[in-house]
Amino acid sequence: MLGEEMESCLSTPFGSFIETDTDSSFKESQSGTPLAAVAEAFEELARSLETSSEDLKVSAFSNACSLVSVLFGCLGFAFKFAEMEYVSKVNDLIEASKMYDTLTNILDHDVECDTVRKQGSHSRNLRRVRLGLDLIKVLFERFLSSDECSLKEAASIAYGQVCAPFHTWAVRKAVGAGMCTLPTREQLLLRLNETDFGCPLDTSRASTLAAESSVQKEMRRYIDACSPIIEYIDNLFLSRNISLDW
Repeated sequence: MLGEEMESCLSTPFGSFIETDTDSSFKESQSGTPLAAVAEAFEELARSLETSSEDLKVSAFSNACSLVSVLFGCLGFAFKFAEMEYVSKVNDLIEASKMYDTLTNILDHDVECDTVRKQGSHSRNLRRVRLGLDLIKVLFERFLSSDECSLKEAASIAYGQVCAPFHTWAVRKAVGAGMCTLPTREQLLLRLNETDFGCPLDTSRASTLAAESSVQKEMRRYIDACSPIIEYIDNLFLSRNISLDW
């Protein structure tokens, strides 16, 4: 699917990504947590859309998307289906950035070759990555909607809204069964507030309260920054009379 041999890979909770320039900026981010680094990356993409008339660069987009892996990694087995799909699709776009400058270039090429919906095409993979971004966005929106909303409830609604319409019965069944293995709301807040995912969780009430304020702020940043990116991608397809029901 990637088209070229990967020369250097980094291991993440989500799988293995081709190493990019964004990896170093992710490590050196002053934000402190991976979630904040993700929010920063998408805020930068959103600013580029606002301040420039140029199309979104494949390299900048795919690099930012590679950071989102840590968010899926926090969800555990229930979203293993998303892990495998998302990693391969983002890697494909990272490889595509060596041949195509912008997302528009990718879609125009596939339109010309009539391969937009073809399995393994860059445009199809772009569509799948967009679904992954939206899955996290909707999950965060539901999670923030109420202090009483559990991760299981938020994840179930997000999956049903974003991904379930495109998955087979067997996949939907497996995801439903896996929802029982999701972390608690408190565990997710603590995990996303960590700077080192290898350390044991501090589950004290003081730590949970501190994590809640910080994590909710970063979730809102991601929601606000990701929304125009998703809309931009959707418009790339719709402006070429390509529906989004696939």
